[in-house]
Amino acid sequence: MFRSLIRMAATEGPMTKHIREKLSEHFKPVHLEVECESRLHNVPKDVEIHFRVQIVSDKFDGLSKIQRHRLVNKCLAEELESDIHALRIQALEPKEYDGKAQDAAPKCGGGHGL
Repeated sequence: MFRSLIRMAATEGPMTKHIREKLSEHFKPVHLEVECESRLHNVPKDVEIHFRVQIVSDKFDGLSKIQRHRLVNKCLAEELESDIHALRIQALEPKEYDGKAQDAAPKCGGGHGL
């Protein structure tokens, strides 16, 4: 079984870090990427409310895509109630992970990162 490094951006904000830590503790992933995509949206520069998660864990073995997403949403339920506006999830079993990054987010009608 492979263990990939959990990628961390040098400019990672507190909510991104919190999400990463919570998912790491709960799912013990073999691969995890958490990225704030708020820069792609029409929000103030340092706001963290739009996120992308790519997570690979044995806990997803045999589950449907919707079941995997529900597990991630359940883990982050408190944050989804108040702090997270959008969460884009790719949840995979280790045998499904090909080492490729998740597809880029579609362009939004605003944002300072476009």
